[in-house]
Parts: sequence; structure tokens; C-alpha cells
Amino acid sequence: MHVVDVTMFHAPSSGGVRTYLDAKHRLLEQRPGIRTSLLIPGAADDRCGDCHQLATPRLPFGQGYRFPLRREVWRRALIELAPDLIEAGDPYLSAWAALDAGRALDVPVVGFYHSDLPRLFGRRLGRWSQGRLEGYVRHLYRHCQRVLAPSRTMAARLAAMGLDNVAVQPLGVDLQRFDPRRRRPELRERLGLDDATRLLIFVGRASREKNLTVLLETARQLGRGYHLLLIGPGMPHRVPDNVTVIDRYTPAETIADWLASSDALLHAGTQETFGLIALEAMASGIPVIAARAGALTENVPLGCGLLCEPHSAPAMARAVHELFANDAELQGHRARRHVERHHDWATVVDGLLGHYRAIVGHSPALSGRRHA
Repeated sequence: MHVVDVTMFHAPSSGGVRTYLDAKHRLLEQRPGIRTSLLIPGAADDRCGDCHQLATPRLPFGQGYRFPLRREVWRRALIELAPDLIEAGDPYLSAWAALDAGRALDVPVVGFYHSDLPRLFGRRLGRWSQGRLEGYVRHLYRHCQRVLAPSRTMAARLAAMGLDNVAVQPLGVDLQRFDPRRRRPELRERLGLDDATRLLIFVGRASREKNLTVLLETARQLGRGYHLLLIGPGMPHRVPDNVTVIDRYTPAETIADWLASSDALLHAGTQETFGLIALEAMASGIPVIAARAGALTENVPLGCGLLCEPHSAPAMARAVHELFANDAELQGHRARRHVERHHDWATVVDGLLGHYRAIVGHSPALSGRRHA
């Protein structure tokens, strides 16, 4: 079976989608009878192994992302790859090109709903746009053989939009990279922290839905004895005295060191489709304090941290005090065990292959091709 992934969500500084694709392709390469290819935007037409790039213009202020504009070019490229199954990883032009190619080749197309388009843009464009965007999502994904959602929360959102071809497929964590043994005391020393100061951390994009102002106000209310580290491009620089900012792209290895060297992750985001950074923090052996919203409600289970009222710095500060008044270290150990049990990439890829084989097995053209 030849699986081709196509997405615009693959850039030098991109996050969860690229992590998913890199892990998935690495593990599928080890499975007999499975071949993978990746079609993504780039500065020029290029190929490196099974990764194919098509020349695509950059998005202004898009943090390195490129936006495909020529649907026919992407359709032809997919047809030339001759896949048995196509997975579309974004809801834009490349997804429509995947559907075109799927029809031309008579092969199934899977959509992976990584980004909640109506809420993401509805908040920026106004509530009037949300209904239209939901109609667009419904129109696009009803043509897919199956739509994968990374959480039950997102699966329910898609079902509420009128889609009945949705299945839950959680993402995974690299348990060798994100590991409590990466804790490095010298990193805390670099921030000038003594042993009694609690180091809180958030890693991600500085986008509106991350609610960074809540994190900054939480740090201000916590005051001395707590320090907040923000890592990611575009982070604010006007911050309280007990906040440090690393405002640039940071390699995953370095992020893993910082997570393991912290005492808890703070996450005020309310629109997470999965919340991979929360699982990476838990794999690193630290508990999570997060807003009770989106996929974080199911990915931060009882005993692995605390959930608090969304959009409320006082509620988040109270949750921080409550966490450290109890056994925060024990919750970090539980968090690690939870991720080991449920989010190891090998387990995740097994589930993904189950979806693929079920879909391909129901494709008459492919069934005939296998038995020819």
C-alpha cells in the first residue's frame, strides 16, 4: 500500500502536523508492504527521497508557511505519485487537489482535521462567518471516505456540522525525546532561579487563541516564588519581571530539555484540536495546568494536572497554588505513565493503519488491483 500525505502545514518552524507526519512516515517505513510519500510546498520544485516539494509562494507574516494556489499542479503531482490512498492534512487547496486526484485514480482520500477552521477564522472575521465556514468544512469533508479527528472533542464538532464519516485518531509523543531524564539544573541557573522557585513553561505559537495575556497576568498574580518561561516565535516582550521570553524558533531537542527542567506547563488555549505540547510536557514528567476547554479537557486526565476556568488568570493562579500545595511531582510521574500507556507513536500508528486498511479494503478498485 502506497500512502501519500499532502498538506501546506509543513514548514521549518511548524508544529504538531509536521511532528505527526515525520513520526508517522518514520514508523511506516519499518512496516512491510507499506510505502509513504509526502507532497508539501517549497521554495522550488524539488525532491529528497520520498518528500516532494512544489514551488509555492510564502504567506506574508505566515511564520514560514506557503499557500498553494494552483490546484491543477497539485492534482497532477498526486496522480504521478500513483498512491493507493491519499491523506489531506489541511482544509485548503491541497485537499481539493487530493479529491480531484482520488477521483482520477479511483483511490480513497482521507481528511485529517488538524485545524478547526470555523473557530480559528470565525474569531478573527466575526461570528457572521462561522456558519459559512462550517458549511465549507462540511462541503469539503463529505467527499472524503473518512475524516480523522485527533480528539473526541473535534469529532463531536465535525458531527455537529453534519458529517457522519468521522473517526477519532489521537496523536502521539516521541517518548525517547520527551523524557524526565533530560532535566538539566543548569537551565534553571541560566534563568537565575533558586531551588525554591517554581518554573512554569509554555511553548507554542504566539497566536490569539493561545491567550498569552492570561498567562502573563497569571505570572503577575503569582509573583515571587514563580517564574514563567515562554518559548516560541512572536512572543510578547512587555512582560512581568518574573517572565522570561525566548522569541525564536527552538529545536525540539532544546524544548525537550526545557520541559523536563520545568515544574509544570501552563496552557490557556481554548481552541486546541489536540494540544500536543501538553502531552509532550506530560511525557517529560511534569503536570499540566490548562483551561477547561477544547481537547485539553480529555488530554489532561485527573491526577496529571489541573483544569481551570477558561480566560481567567485568577482561576489559573489558584490552580497553580493548588497543584504545588499537593504532590506536583507525583502528578508528573502519573502524567508520564499516562502518555506511555496511550500516546506512544507505535501505538498511534497501529491505529492509523487500522483506518487505512479498513478504507482500502472497502475500495472496489483497490481490492481488484490487489487480487489481479
